Amino acid sequence: QLQLVESGGGLVQPGGSLRLSCAASGSSLGYYAISWFRQAPGKEREGVSCITRSGSTTTYADSVKGRFTLSRDNAKNTVYLQMDSLKPEDTAIYYCAARRSVSHYACYDRTNEYDYWGQGTQVTVSS
Repeated sequence: QLQLVESGGGLVQPGGSLRLSCAASGSSLGYYAISWFRQAPGKEREGVSCITRSGSTTTYADSVKGRFTLSRDNAKNTVYLQMDSLKPEDTAIYYCAARRSVSHYACYDRTNEYDYWGQGTQVTVSS
């Protein structure tokens, strides 16, 4: 059974940076496509970024494109979300999610396509 644990959240000023980590245990992360979602108070959970099993392709929501970078280190069973130029509207709980994928090159957009979720990490962008 795959288990995911996020870390790296916190309070940061606008324009600052944070790096979120999603560490997996119980199975090799190399079998899974991984996404980050976020949920702000009173809003629905939304997709932020996705990375394929191979790591060859990443996708980003328009709101974070050019500011966030998603990467994976399958040897360390960890996925990283580098967040730069943070804005107050990035404030949310960030969740990583995994879906076992036959394809090495597929990403998935919807929350109901993912089988495993972490507990979330709070990111607050405020001066």
